This record gives sequence, C-alpha cells and structure tokens, in this order.
Amino acid sequence: MAPVGFGPLLRQWRTARRMSQQQLAIESEVSTRHISYVENGKSSPSREMVLILASALDLPLRERNSMLSSAGFAPVYRETDLSEPDMRPVRQAFDTILAHHEPYPAVVLNRAWDLVKMNNAFMRLFAFFLEAPFDPIVGQNVMHSLFHPKGVRPYVENWEEVAGFLVDRLYRESITELETSESRKLLDALLAYPGVPSGMAEIDLAVAPRVCVTINLAKNDTRLQLFSTLTTLGTPIDVTAQELRIESYFPADEVTGEWLRKAAASAAN
Repeated sequence: MAPVGFGPLLRQWRTARRMSQQQLAIESEVSTRHISYVENGKSSPSREMVLILASALDLPLRERNSMLSSAGFAPVYRETDLSEPDMRPVRQAFDTILAHHEPYPAVVLNRAWDLVKMNNAFMRLFAFFLEAPFDPIVGQNVMHSLFHPKGVRPYVENWEEVAGFLVDRLYRESITELETSESRKLLDALLAYPGVPSGMAEIDLAVAPRVCVTINLAKNDTRLQLFSTLTTLGTPIDVTAQELRIESYFPADEVTGEWLRKAAASAAN
C-alpha cells in the first residue's frame, strides 16, 4: 500500500537507502530532531527542504516529483514524451548514436528495460534468433526476451551465467528502492519464469559485481559472442531523459564481428 503523506514516504526512502536519521540529517545539514519531526508528521517541510532531502537521498527525478507531491507542492521536473517537439534534440542524439553504432546492435531502453528505439543491426540480430509470432513481452522488453522460455533463452549457451549477472544487477538496483519500484517488479517477474534456479535470487553483496559478461548465442551452425555497455544522458533535467539509456552491443570475437558486418552488407544489397 502506498504511503500517505510526506513523512512515511521519506521514512521509506531513508530505509531503502540504508541511512539513519542522523546520516540523513548530516547530509541535509539539518538537525536529527528535525528529520524525526518531519517523518512523524510533527513538522511540515518547505518546498526547498523537500528538494534538499531528496537530493541527500540521491533520488531519481521522478521520485523527487513524488516527494514534492506528497508534501503538497507541484512537481519541479518535467516528464516529456519522447515524441514531443521539445525532445527533438534527444531523439536526434539517440538516432545518431544508434546509426553510428552500425553494423553492431544498439537499443534505447526505458527504466523498465522496455525497447524504445533500436538500430537496424539489432533488428537483424533479433529476427535471426526469433521468428514471429512470439509473446509480445519478448519483443517489447530485453530482460523478458532473455528469461522467457520462448524468447532468446534457448539460444543462449551460457544462459545461467548471463541470467545470474542480470539478476545481480537488478537486485543491487532494487535494494535501494521502494518495494513498488520498476526494478523490484521486474526482478520478481523474471525470477517467476519456469526453469529459473531458486538460488539465483541469493545475491552476496559482499562480492563485487562483475563489470560485464559475454553472451554466447548459438543457432544451427552460427555461433556469436557479444557483450554490451550502458550509456545514460549526463545531467538531465527531464524525467524521461534521465530514465532512458542506450545499450550498445559489441562483438567479443572476430567471427561475430564478421557475421554482423556481412549481415549489414547483405541487407544493404
């Protein structure tokens, strides 16, 4: 159930961030008593104080707007649909990056890992491993496409390694978020798929996460090895812009690079 009012929401975020009232007070440059009074509803924060506390908690812009709304203030940060005229520079930037990454695959994802944009190389790769019709969630979300039994999962030779790496990433993101966050809901959905080992959700936070993992894809006589990187926009002031990211795929060996280049050349002819 969603918290009512600013105090409970502040407490939930402070707990999610694993901060004591004293730590939050130090980061916000206010007294611990003031933090306690705000959380208990004995004191109402000013608009400026809400923003200071949200900044101290390092909240995403969407959550900062939610904090403001819960305290009775209007949101500060815009959430502009990517199709709007004001987002034209962002669209152009994405289109340029995706096009320049050819003949290697690249996609634009939102905070739920849904596909927003993709370049031709990604479409060619996707079409090679998956033939329509398939479950819509497979074509909409890169995480579901990897975990769904009828997605690309049957073609990933090291599926448990890749899936474990992604679960680890989502878990580390979700532990500093609320129970209702996109990361937590997505993680629960992925772990619920048949065939996912129950122990995959047991993450040892004392072990440093891996930087990347190579995805080994195989179909008939074709063997491909890819790894990916994630890129976000720097210092965005729009909710949509902050939540979008580019996943760029690179060949992990020359065989894969040659296959991707030949696929691009064949499509051009």
